[in-house]
Amino acid sequence: MAEAPPLGPLLDWLWADAHRTPPEIEAKARLLFLDTLGCMIAGLRKPEPGALVAAMAALQPGPVRLPGAAHPLSLGDAAYVAGLAACWDEACEGLPRAHGRPGLHAFGPALALGLARGASLGEVLCALVTGFEVAGRLGEMLRIPPGMHVDGTWGSFGAVAAAARLLGLSPGTTGTALLGAACQLPWSLYLPIAEGATARNSYVGEAARRGLSQALAAAAGITAPEAAISTFHRLALGGEGEAPSLATPGQWLIAEGYLKPFAAVRHVHYGAEAACRWRRDAASAPDTRAITALRLEVYGEAIKYCGNRAPATAIQAQFSLSYGLAWALVDGDLGADAYRTESLADPEVRRLEALVELVEAPGWDAAGTRAARLTVSDATGPRTINVEDVPGDRAQPLSAEAVLAKFTRYAGGTLDGGPLLQAPLTTPLVDLL
Repeated sequence: MAEAPPLGPLLDWLWADAHRTPPEIEAKARLLFLDTLGCMIAGLRKPEPGALVAAMAALQPGPVRLPGAAHPLSLGDAAYVAGLAACWDEACEGLPRAHGRPGLHAFGPALALGLARGASLGEVLCALVTGFEVAGRLGEMLRIPPGMHVDGTWGSFGAVAAAARLLGLSPGTTGTALLGAACQLPWSLYLPIAEGATARNSYVGEAARRGLSQALAAAAGITAPEAAISTFHRLALGGEGEAPSLATPGQWLIAEGYLKPFAAVRHVHYGAEAACRWRRDAASAPDTRAITALRLEVYGEAIKYCGNRAPATAIQAQFSLSYGLAWALVDGDLGADAYRTESLADPEVRRLEALVELVEAPGWDAAGTRAARLTVSDATGPRTINVEDVPGDRAQPLSAEAVLAKFTRYAGGTLDGGPLLQAPLTTPLVDLL
């Protein structure tokens, strides 16, 4: 059986670079942390996460008070809730080469442990970057098959690494914790999204709790087999032959990650951006009621994961190319308000969503092309808008001002996010939150 690439060189590099992270990587980590924090605060205002916080606090009160949470929680519950709430509106980060969200999975343990242990902002950001770099590499290697959802699987490695960093574990002990996690990664189903259930949001919370537990277990001396990752790759994912190599130490994957301008899965962004450009380019005030046909050409992976039609629930709509396009045509944006009950029932949005024809663009998947071509038809004829990148992509990163504006919108006055972008790394995190 082929072995997975060794983790030792990666962990040694990350630990050795603890105090000399390049300024641009630190800046990206601050933006990632602020953006995910804003998403978490917005999620905590939704009924279900709020009720979960109350129930957990009643059963097991604790010392960790998450920003936006009504009650303090235990360490494990705080990490769980932070992960669950941060992905509630589907507005947080991702890494294209991993096809998932390594930073989101590292965020819950980093925030909860950082608050519980009185860690500095710099220590929390270091844990977040460590989790991102580890999970991003393993996510690229461990590609999930159809029918699975990426959250909660290899993202667990990011949770483990972030927790290990804040707990002061050595690279060797952290490696053991990662192997222990590989022995028990879950098979996370895409099914809840297809059927409109929010169980998917708990996947990240479970990964956060798993990361804490595995880090503590390794620190206590609990061992794990060296072949755990390669065995998971073979048995659970059907991998054959030698496992793909990991990105080399010294290559910062966080620099390749994206932050989202829209509250929707990334595949939806390209069509939504095309819709926004259609509105901006209109010679006069855009009137969607004149639209008679909509054709969206997009890469096949987007249709596979986001071909949900006539969504009835928020999570179905977050994974719907046609709904995101229709809402953006009407509203000129795609924010969390798109998923309110009244929004899902909007008659003009429903009419436009039904008009959308989804077409797979030949060759785009094979070429690794993420793009969209939208054709809008009305009485004047068809008009086509091509989108080859969207705000937040590596070629068009969101500015600090844009991320802060998004945070302000999502956090709703709970916090002033500006200090998180400027405070010295030695500042205790709790003083900023």
